[in-house]
Amino acid sequence: MVLVRPQKASNLGSSARVAKNFGIRRLRVVEPGVAPDEESSRLASGADDLLTAIDRFEDLPAAVADIPVIVATSSLRARGRTRSLALSDLPAFLAEHAGSRTAFVFGPERSGLTEDEIARASACLRLPTEPDFPTMNVSHAVAAVLAVARAFVSAPGARSDTEPPAPSADVEAALEHWDRALEAIDFYDTGHRDRSLRDWRRIVAGRPLSAREVAILRGVANRMLVALRLATPVPGEPADL
Repeated sequence: MVLVRPQKASNLGSSARVAKNFGIRRLRVVEPGVAPDEESSRLASGADDLLTAIDRFEDLPAAVADIPVIVATSSLRARGRTRSLALSDLPAFLAEHAGSRTAFVFGPERSGLTEDEIARASACLRLPTEPDFPTMNVSHAVAAVLAVARAFVSAPGARSDTEPPAPSADVEAALEHWDRALEAIDFYDTGHRDRSLRDWRRIVAGRPLSAREVAILRGVANRMLVALRLATPVPGEPADL
């Protein structure tokens, strides 16, 4: 469970309590704008161990670096081409990735997750709220999502024999490798590098890659860079005709 840029200490406490209700043992927080206080401790009500041992990260990639499957949460107003899930779709999605660690990511109270943060997710989960009042309190959203996830995890046969996906950090390293290769072949000559990289992330994150698939991606990018180096004339030497 990852909270991104929470703005209210009370939500830290409420979310910690809900997290403990559903078996979460560690709470990860990105760029917290607040620290636990007396109010958050009161609302944690028995989950002070999670509240006082929060794992803090400077950004979302660092917070999920060791986790292969990432589910971002958003209101119905979310945009983008990340795979979209209704809450009722969550059990089937978890079944696809049974046996793999999954991070549920919740955005800040006022603005929600950014487009770049959502682009890093395997899927974007929409909660079935009223269209004219879609935004939920973060601790309420946590409760709804974790209740469904816990029901799936507790169900008989919630396992998978497929190859586990690679951690997020390995996938990000492959994307950085491709970024260098695409830059070398002038793929970004139109000046839309950030948007193109976000689209690449959506393509990759939408179907979590195995370690073997990540290695293949990096191998192709590396061969592109090697071929370009070999094709570049050395100063002072005649170029091949």
